[in-house]
Amino acid sequence: MSAAPIGVGVIGLGRAFTLMLNTFQRDTRVRLVAACDPYPAARSQFEKDFSGRTYEHAQALCADESVELIYIASPHQFHAQHVALAAAHGKDVLLEKPMAITLDDCTRAIDAMSAAGRALIVGPSHSFDASVLRARGMIDSGAVGEVRMIHALNYTDFLYRPRRPEELKTEDGGGVMHSQAAHQMDIIRLLGGGMLHTVRALTGKWDATRATEGAYSALLRFESGAFASMTYSGYGHFNSDEWMEGVGELGVVMDANAYGRARVRLNVIAAGPETEASAKAARNYGGPGYVPGPMPTAHEHFGPIIVSCDRADLRLTPTGIWICSDATRDFVPVPLSDVPRREVIDEVWATLRGGVSSSVRHDGPWARATTEACLAMLASARDDCDITLEWQVPWRR
Repeated sequence: MSAAPIGVGVIGLGRAFTLMLNTFQRDTRVRLVAACDPYPAARSQFEKDFSGRTYEHAQALCADESVELIYIASPHQFHAQHVALAAAHGKDVLLEKPMAITLDDCTRAIDAMSAAGRALIVGPSHSFDASVLRARGMIDSGAVGEVRMIHALNYTDFLYRPRRPEELKTEDGGGVMHSQAAHQMDIIRLLGGGMLHTVRALTGKWDATRATEGAYSALLRFESGAFASMTYSGYGHFNSDEWMEGVGELGVVMDANAYGRARVRLNVIAAGPETEASAKAARNYGGPGYVPGPMPTAHEHFGPIIVSCDRADLRLTPTGIWICSDATRDFVPVPLSDVPRREVIDEVWATLRGGVSSSVRHDGPWARATTEACLAMLASARDDCDITLEWQVPWRR
């Protein structure tokens, strides 16, 4: 098999792309060769930084022969459409979460890639985080026994960061359910083995000026009998990074003076939806306010997580895992790579260059199962009932 770097074309040079940029720049297994974005400033910045070709429309990018893998980082509602375009041109795909905002769109994407005979990897989500994968490895080894209970929570200022109008409309993929629950659900499903059975949830819409879900709490039951609780608030008050060694979600030490900054910034710019969308675009790649993200000094995370097993509780941290067993309490460090999110490219490389299709664990069916569970949370909160799941798949070791 060829060991040449994988030529990557990007659909969408927005926030998700900027969070992957350090990975693309530092991992020699991939090379950015082309990009598509509706904003001329973003395209110009890409041409300057990477001497790559740029396009205004996704169709043209997908037809570019230098592109082997398409990284789809467009808004949620366009994911299925862009996967279909990539499949039609015979491209492999790395698709940002959430996979899509409906189960039908998830299935259409899976079918399109299957018919084309190409690989579909959905990520990054925080289930790629090194501490999460290391904890799953401990469980698979049998050393701590079977998983019995998982507890996960996260408190952030997500809802008060600048948003485009559709990001505040649930039906268009907005709010915390599609953007944030997708992370947390993916982590819980991975740690619990994947096969959820039922979901019971409540959601919160507590700010009429941002009329989408900003919080949720759910109780999940696995087919194995294990259960999990997951809670999230994006209302910008308590910050649960305080419980994560002062390390933020992206692996960077928190700014002690940043409390309340998101709401303050929003109050300054929020003269209307167009103004807010423009402010977001200005901070994105190529915008006048764009600042490259710093290199992480710890692992990324999605808030406190505890996994209770037969013989120990595992507490995941940005630097490693605490193993609290019957008689001892030990810390297992998880070394930090010089390539952020290296685990994502590991999965891509093993599939595209290793020739092993089973290397894709975050595949279409896996991601569809996560989307199903997130949609079930919305249905459960709406109808005040348990929702039984139908599309779940197990985590492949």
